[in-house]
Amino acid sequence: MIPSPYYETEAIEQRVREGRHRDAIGGMWEEIGQLQVDFLCRNGLRPGHRLLDIGCGSLRAGVRLVAYLEPDHYWGTDLNSSLLDAGYNIEIQALGLTNRLSRSHLVCDTDFSFPDIRGPFDYVLAQSVFTHLPFNHFRRCLARLRPITISEGRLFATFFICPNDQPIDQPFTHQPGARQTTDIADPFHYRAADLAYGASETGWNLVSLGDWNHPRGQKIAIFSPA
Repeated sequence: MIPSPYYETEAIEQRVREGRHRDAIGGMWEEIGQLQVDFLCRNGLRPGHRLLDIGCGSLRAGVRLVAYLEPDHYWGTDLNSSLLDAGYNIEIQALGLTNRLSRSHLVCDTDFSFPDIRGPFDYVLAQSVFTHLPFNHFRRCLARLRPITISEGRLFATFFICPNDQPIDQPFTHQPGARQTTDIADPFHYRAADLAYGASETGWNLVSLGDWNHPRGQKIAIFSPA
C-alpha cells in the first residue's frame, strides 16, 4: 500500500505530459510559491545561504529561490523525476535561469537517502511533504538530514496539526479549507507531541510551531540541530 498518490509515478507522468505539472503538486503556484520564499526570507534566508528543498516537485518555490540565491546554492529532491524534468525544462528555462541552477542539483529521491546531494546546508525546506506521509517517514527524513545540515542550520517543514488529545480513530478538520485528515491515510495529521518526539530521537530540537497564513491550514514547524 502506497502512502499517497504522489507514489503513483505513471499517473504523475501522464499529468506532466498533459502540461499539468503545476496542478500535479497541488496548484496554487503563485500563492504558495511566494508564501514559502517570503517566510524563509523573514526567517533569515540570504542569497549566500545553501538551501535544500525536499519534495520540490516542479519547482513552485524553486523558481523563486533559484532567482534569489547565488548560483547553484539551491538543491531540490522529489520522488518523481518527471516533475523535476518539468521544473527544469519548462519553468527554469522559461525564466532564463539555467545559468543559476545545474540540472544535477535536482535529484530523484524516493526514500530520504539524499543520493548525490552535496551539503552541508544552511536551510532545509519541506513544504507539504509530511502532510502526505506517516510518522516513520518523518523520523527517517530527520535522521538522514541531520548529517548534511550545519549546526546553526534550520529545517522548515509543514504539517496538518491536530490536538494532542485527538482520538486516534477520528478525523480532524482544518481551517481554512476544511481539509479533513487522519493518522492513517493521506492527508495525514500529526500532534505537536509527535513532532517533538521525532525531533528528539534524531538529533533535532523543535523550535516553534505555528501559523504562516497557509491557504489550506497547514502549520509550519522550525527545527534546529540539537
